[in-house]
This record gives sequence, C-alpha cells and structure tokens, in this order.
Amino acid sequence: MMASKQAHSSGAAKRLAKLARTENAEQYKVLVSTNGKKVSHFSLTLVDSNNKSIETTWEKGYNWNKEKEITITINVEKELGDIVQVKIQKYDASCFCRYVRVKSPSGKSFEFPCYRWLEKKEVVIREGSGNVMEDWNTDYMFGYQFLNGCNPVMIRKCVNLPEKFPVTYEMVEGFLQRGLTLQQELEKGNIYIADYEILYDFEANRTHLNTQCYLTAPICLLYNNRLDQIVPIAIQLSQKPGESSPIFLPNDNEHDWRLAKMWVKSSDFTVHQLVTHLLKTHLISEVFEVAMYRQLSTIHPVYKLLIPHVRFTIAINTRARELLISENGVFSKISSISAAGMEELMKRAMETFDYKSMCFPEAINARGMKNTPKYYYRDDGMKIWEAIYSFVDQVIKIYYDSDEKVQNDVEIQEFVKNVNFGMEDIISGRKDPEGKKFPRSLKTREELVKYLTAVIFNASAQHAAVNFGQFEWYGWIPNSPSTMLKPPPQEKDSVDLKHIMNTLPDRGRSSMVLGTVWALTQFQDNERYLGMYPDMHFTEQPVKEAIMTFRNTLKEVTDTIKRRNEGLTMSYCYLSPDQIPNSVAI
Repeated sequence: MMASKQAHSSGAAKRLAKLARTENAEQYKVLVSTNGKKVSHFSLTLVDSNNKSIETTWEKGYNWNKEKEITITINVEKELGDIVQVKIQKYDASCFCRYVRVKSPSGKSFEFPCYRWLEKKEVVIREGSGNVMEDWNTDYMFGYQFLNGCNPVMIRKCVNLPEKFPVTYEMVEGFLQRGLTLQQELEKGNIYIADYEILYDFEANRTHLNTQCYLTAPICLLYNNRLDQIVPIAIQLSQKPGESSPIFLPNDNEHDWRLAKMWVKSSDFTVHQLVTHLLKTHLISEVFEVAMYRQLSTIHPVYKLLIPHVRFTIAINTRARELLISENGVFSKISSISAAGMEELMKRAMETFDYKSMCFPEAINARGMKNTPKYYYRDDGMKIWEAIYSFVDQVIKIYYDSDEKVQNDVEIQEFVKNVNFGMEDIISGRKDPEGKKFPRSLKTREELVKYLTAVIFNASAQHAAVNFGQFEWYGWIPNSPSTMLKPPPQEKDSVDLKHIMNTLPDRGRSSMVLGTVWALTQFQDNERYLGMYPDMHFTEQPVKEAIMTFRNTLKEVTDTIKRRNEGLTMSYCYLSPDQIPNSVAI
C-alpha cells in the first residue's frame, strides 16, 4: 500500500514538473496548409541558421477534407535563431502541401512555400522563397539576384556607357552615394550593366491559348552603393533609345519602376532558361558525352574520369527536347518565345560562346567581376574549380608523365577534335577549322587538366548554380515572370497596378511555371554528389588516394561555405559541394 502511494506521488510530481515546464516553455506555432487528405502520422523539424533544430511528430490524425490547415504547437525551453529550413516526412498516405508558416515565440514569422507532394521520404523546404515573396520588389533584392540568383552570369562591369543607352549624370545623380560623377563612378568600377541585346528583334510568341505575348531586350544599369549592395539605377526597355523608349529611374512613379524591373526579370527568365541553363550546361555537356563515347575506350583513364559526370545527361536532354522545348512543349506555352525562336536564340548565343566561356576564372575576369563584393557565386565557384583542377591534375599525372604522351595519345586528340566538330554542329552549324572557338588538339598535360576541369565543372557546379535555385526565385511569379501579356510602356506615368496585373502571366501559365521549376529542382533519390564515385571505375591505389583527397577538400569547402552562410541573412547554398550533383541529370 505504501509503495502504491509512493508511486502515485512520484507520478503526480512528474506530471506537475511537466506542467510547469510547459507553462514556462517558449512556443512555436507551425501552420501546415495542404489539399484535403486524412493525415495521421508525420514528423516535422525546424532548423535554424546555426543548424540547431527541434523536431515534433504528429500522430493524432487529422481530416483535411474538412479543414485544410493544421496548427501545431512546439514547446521549447529556449527560442532558436532564425528558422531557415523545415523538414517534413510523411509516414502514411501522400498529400499535397501548399506551405508551412512558422511563428516564433518572439512573434517573428517565417514562410516556407512548398507546393509539392509529401510522400514517404523527407522533404526539405528552404526559407528562401519566403524572402523572395517578402522582399522581391526592393531594389536590393532585384540587384542581389544578378549576383547570386538563377542567372548570375549576365551582369558585367560597365567601363563605358553604350551609345544606345544614353544615361546622363543628371538622371542618376540622386542615386550615387559617394559624391562622384557618373563618369567617376564608372572609372572607380562601381557601375555594372546587364544587356539583353541577344533578345533584340525577336518575334514574340502566340501561345497555345492564342494569347499574344510580348518580349523585349532591356538594358539595366546597376550601382554598387556604399553598403556594397548592387542596385538598379536606370532601365531602358529596348535597344533603341528615343521618345517611345524612356529610361526608367528609381524615383519615377512606383508602378513605372516596378513594371520596368519586371520586364528586365522576364527577359532574364528567357535568357536563363534557354541559354545559361539549357544550352550552356545541358546541351554542351551532351557534346562532350557523345565525343567521349565515340573516341575513348572504356579502359581509358579520361573515360573513367568523365563517365560519372555525364550520368543520365543524354536521357534528361531527350526528355527536355520532348517535353520542354518542342513545339507543344511547356516552354512554348509559358514563355514569350516560340519553339522556332528558342532555336534561333541558341544560335545567337553560340556565336559568342567559346572554350574560354567554360573556364570559370576566365569567364569571371572577362565580365570584370573579380572584385565585386558579395558575389558568392564567384567565391564558391572558384573554390570548386580549384578543387576539381587539383584532383584532375593528380589523376592525369599518374597516367601521363610528359607532355609528349598527351600529344601522342590518339584517343585524346580525336576526342578533342570531335568536341570541336560537335560545337560546330550543335546549333548553328558554324565552322571552326582552326580551333579558335574550341581547341582541336591538346599539347601539354596542363592543357588537358584544364580542359577536363572545364568539362567536369560545367556538368556539376555550373549546372547546380543555375538550376537548383529556380523554385526559390521563380516560384513567386511577379519576381520573374515567364512572359508578359501587355506591351512594354512607351511613356512614363501610364501604368497603374491594374495594368501590371494584366501584364503578368495568367493563372494557367503561372501554374505551369510553378510545376516546372519545382520538378527541375528536385534531387534524384539515388543522387550522386560531387566526389561520389561508387562505381569504382578506377582500381589503382594512387587514384583512390586522389579521390579521397578530393573528397576531403570538398568537405573543407562545404564547411567553409556553411560558416560563411551562418553570418548571412540569405544563405547561398547552390555551390556547396554536398548539394552539387556529379552530372546534368535533371
């Protein structure tokens, strides 16, 4: 009897202690919005900017057919930092999650747009999309995307203003913060430009809904302000200046300026999808893959080196040709450019594309971006380039002890020559018999190492940088409209909010965009990330040691990026090695 009373007393004490902890606990309120399914079992984890996390499990069952939102309370002894990730794993039937909204004990809110099916595997949702939806219309966020968004290769340092873009000091004086003239700012290297001349004189698309779309070739002038932010200071929506092509400024009517930025982002969407992403990663990688299969035997060390970096590339490109860029493909339905126009656009891009464009350090320098602040794409890309170069150098020196061996390797020389031929024929059929665009031979070990580094970097890091941020940046349609349904304004003070809404893509196209960019940013279930070589094509011990050194270097880069991101309001993760697939496979 005494033992029973003691047990009862002990149990009561524990319940009181638990109640006290609950009353004193900090509380997170998590709202999960879904479609309408009965949910009985799932886990949810909140991760903060310091990689600390809290996890809860829902096992009560909930019928979302009646109510499509559920609020979960999570008690914690101490509030975490800013929530940057939500992880959800379902354990029963799948359901569609629209978004997750987190409210911290201090009242701070975090938005996590999801718009994907939750199944029996963990889904990780980053908070970046919430930042986009909240801040997309700020000049800072607009400029930030030129450095670290989906298309970080359009911006370049402006040394001289082109005649076709007659911006004057009087126009922008109020936006220059150092007390210098426009010419002085140009000379100091604080002025940048994004010119979409490649889109000039294209006939706009008429979509499957028989709706006329509009396309323009804008020019945007950007300024590195005293906070080291890149912000826009002038936008012209055509390549021909004149009365019908005004230069829009930040102090114009707010609707004029907002719409001008939307036009730039819409053009950027088109160039990014078809040139930066499709042409310069997917299709270019395919050229190297085909040449590899044609000219290199399966026992050749370069074949073994490259084969992990072309995994699934031809397969995914075949799907892209069928589903995305065909006459009835998704891009033909959602973009301002037709299937025939897409081909013409890529032809234009190939006229200026060459081997140097694939060599990351040279590409950065060619755009004058070597010292631009807060350019994380460049910073992380250089670390990856150097790691790949060092790895390839180690492997090549195992098999080639002199430049003569490279010169006398018939398979290597034929491989390089075949790539040159493929680049001639890929889009435009232009000829390059002297190898001015792409080399027709390699004469030294150093040339071979650099060549293979470019191939591997392009298939892995470059593709990751321009692909896996699409849902975060394009998931909020006003931030990067896939098309525009009204012509660009030809005069100032002619735009209101209703006009802007009528210019943006309709619901049908917007839904297609959301579905497409979500699908394009999903990692494979069996993804192999940079440095993962489970097939063990190499059996030689020195190469195995080089692979281990490569992995260790990549781990150091990952840790460095993680530490850097801890101090950033918006993390840049697209070039973290643990998030870079080996090949173009999606």
